[in-house]
Amino acid sequence: MNFEAPGGGNMNNNMNGNDFDMLGWYLEIPIVSRTYLTGAFLTTAACAIDVISPFSLYYNANLIFIEGQVWRLVTTFLFFGMFSIDFLFHMYFLVRYCRLLEEGDYRGKTAHFVAFILFGVTIMTLLVGPWVSVHFLGSSLTFMMVYVWGRRNEDVRMSFLGLFPFTAPYLPWVMLAFSVLLGNSPTIDAIGILVGHTYYFLEYVYPVIADIRGWRTKKLLEPPRILHYLCGTYEPVHEHED
Repeated sequence: MNFEAPGGGNMNNNMNGNDFDMLGWYLEIPIVSRTYLTGAFLTTAACAIDVISPFSLYYNANLIFIEGQVWRLVTTFLFFGMFSIDFLFHMYFLVRYCRLLEEGDYRGKTAHFVAFILFGVTIMTLLVGPWVSVHFLGSSLTFMMVYVWGRRNEDVRMSFLGLFPFTAPYLPWVMLAFSVLLGNSPTIDAIGILVGHTYYFLEYVYPVIADIRGWRTKKLLEPPRILHYLCGTYEPVHEHED
């Protein structure tokens, strides 16, 4: 599968040369995207050498909320299968769209980007996960990123296999249709689209409506102060004395 768009990233540009610097490319990835990529890679590596088993990572509401295996709330987003072409494909989409968001709409707003990811994780694990039969939700979280990036870049033109042009907002739907044609279940992708649409409405549509109608609360997803502290983006408000 090949989805082409302008600005393919430094990795594509560097790989066209003869001296691709993997470490340099890795260190250029923004901190949140790099942390997610590292966590996914290390989790897969640990499974590959039998340090941990995928059976201890998957999402299961009973094991999490009754047996207390709360780590599954995190590990369900870190395992994308064993090392394979499919794994590399998932890592490409994860890094590409996670990075595009972090370097685009969330540039200099690390706390907001972390809150964006935490929103997806919370909705998927607490509200969606218990009602669907999905063991690993990393692909759904990636799909959420793709959906939000597409909605925020409506004028970006793309193409499927260089034959079928479309604009960025249609990318998740093209990916969903292609996945279904390959015989895969649409559930994982649909979860990402649903949660991504919910976030997009609350973050970008609701504030506009609230402002027009004069509602007191105009931002529902503002990161808490402690998250700004942790991400180093807290800016204290200085009161000026007369």
